[in-house]
Amino acid sequence: MTSTTEQLSATTLLRFATAGSVDDGKSTLVGRLLHDSKSVLADQLEAVEHASRSRGQEAPDLALLTDGLRAEREQGITIDVAYRYFATPRRRFILADTPGHVQYTRNMVTGASTAELTVILVDARNGVVEQTRRHAALAALLRVPHVVLAVNKMDLVAYEETVFAAIAEEFTAYATELGVPEVTAIPISALAGDNVVEPSAHMDWYGGPTVLEHLETVPVSHDLTGCHARFPVQYVIRPQTAEHPDYRGYAGQIAAGTFRVGEQVTVLPSGRTSTITGIDLLGEPVDVAWTPQSVTLLLADDIDISRGDLIVPASDVPATTQDVEATVCHVADQPLTVGQRVLLKHTTRTVKAIVKDIPSKLTLDDLSQHPAPGQLVANDIGRVRVRTAEPLALDAYADSRRTGSFLLIDPADGTTLAAGMAGEAFAAAKAAPAVEADDEGWDF
Repeated sequence: MTSTTEQLSATTLLRFATAGSVDDGKSTLVGRLLHDSKSVLADQLEAVEHASRSRGQEAPDLALLTDGLRAEREQGITIDVAYRYFATPRRRFILADTPGHVQYTRNMVTGASTAELTVILVDARNGVVEQTRRHAALAALLRVPHVVLAVNKMDLVAYEETVFAAIAEEFTAYATELGVPEVTAIPISALAGDNVVEPSAHMDWYGGPTVLEHLETVPVSHDLTGCHARFPVQYVIRPQTAEHPDYRGYAGQIAAGTFRVGEQVTVLPSGRTSTITGIDLLGEPVDVAWTPQSVTLLLADDIDISRGDLIVPASDVPATTQDVEATVCHVADQPLTVGQRVLLKHTTRTVKAIVKDIPSKLTLDDLSQHPAPGQLVANDIGRVRVRTAEPLALDAYADSRRTGSFLLIDPADGTTLAAGMAGEAFAAAKAAPAVEADDEGWDF
């Protein structure tokens, strides 16, 4: 008989996020998913039932399963990103329930940045609203490969197919313009449970999957050979013991692609080359390793390699640069200004940098670019040019979300200022015109 642990290890993992306007029912949908998939412990459900009764509600308020902050329960809104972990026999899930209010845009960016799928909720009575378009833009900006449009509260529009079809058509057209590769529209009622886990008896005109069925079957694209192989060094293992007198290994997590014994590699930023002579995985030698495994690479030559260096295939060496152009989401309360000194953290490498220019700020309402804003404040999304003290090997975010992303950090107190995505903003957007900046006064 197969154990539960063995069953789970054989299933794939899907990271997904929920988004939507305030009161569209995100937390209720998440609660319904957890409840109907039997992923809620008895004492959790009992606590929710007790809290619901104390508020005068007859049925349990499933939104309370995710809205854990006292302020969230009092106001009936989601403020922080709530992470939930659950599993079915077919797949394991990491869910980020993100806030819907425009004031918490940075929280959605945090939750969706690693998601492979985003569920965007729409109230069937209101249709596609301004905040819906914002969330679609953020999904496109973060290059989320799969988007689900969940048209919620269908019970309040008499389960009308025409209402659902009009909303699905409008949203899909807008998302396609942004470059979103795939949109799946599902009519649901999170409160009543229609098409969340079980098919709805009220919408026989809909022949597609339920939300859970789609989550269980959507392809999780872990392309092991097609993407650029990248290995950021996290730690150098040099035991110098009697048992391992000459062992020198470079430990870390493979950020993208595949590495093989016998492969010629280049170490950046030095540019030195060598050959992989061994790969240790969980203390055992293997011939091949891929993302996101944590391994130790052994090289044929003794090269000066330390934390922050990047090992790549010699046949696929990225260009290094000290001038980074990117889109950033500002997450700190303090503003980001031109001329500000920051630290830039890319994979395991952290270097000094200066904000050289902020050419434009993005308005998510209509995707217009406001030139030369001078600074970015909390929740702002804008284009920046950053000059680093040392060369970095950044991939375009469109090619690799792991090695195309970075953080800007306040060197004074370690506060994260902004999350950055290198390269173009949207897949379908045109590049912003270049603005020449004066380099005078730079000290690196």
